[in-house]
Amino acid sequence: MSPGHPEPPPDLATRRLPIRLFSRRWVRVHRLAHAPLHFGATGDNRFDAPAAEFGVLYVGADIECAFIETFGHATGIRLLDRRELPLRGLARISATRRLRLVDLRSDGLARIGADSALTAGLDYDLAHRWAKALHDHPRAPDGIAYRARHDPARTSAAIFDRARVVLRVRRLGSIDADPTRLAGLLDRYDFGLI
Repeated sequence: MSPGHPEPPPDLATRRLPIRLFSRRWVRVHRLAHAPLHFGATGDNRFDAPAAEFGVLYVGADIECAFIETFGHATGIRLLDRRELPLRGLARISATRRLRLVDLRSDGLARIGADSALTAGLDYDLAHRWAKALHDHPRAPDGIAYRARHDPARTSAAIFDRARVVLRVRRLGSIDADPTRLAGLLDRYDFGLI
């Protein structure tokens, strides 16, 4: 039990979820040694399943979101190792149909009985329980849309592995392939290179 944020309500399966249809393309930063479509189940990320019951793919609505959510994960550390950049790739993720995502970017949080601690707080165990409850809802959403923790003007998504079959990937090369783009990202978030 978390004193700062409620658990998923027992009647969540009977509630109407704030599901929105998304037809956009998403962006993912990934290790080039691995495929861009990686549905993690380690429990290390916000909306991972509590006991690895399903995998989750994390994406951003744009390159800025994907960048800051990947490299800004350690809040307050604003230095990137330049040797890491050629090892990281960018990929554009699209779907053959609109994705049905639980929209927690605004009033959807209140409608399910939650607040922004779910999408930006540090209690990942609680977020895992919410992810499982939303995943297991009878409406079977494809994932969750939420405000990026490190840049809340941006939208992130946690896509459940049930949507794997409708996803398509376009690899965009390493994150440092376009020096102008990289410089813009570093400047935007005040990052330095070492």
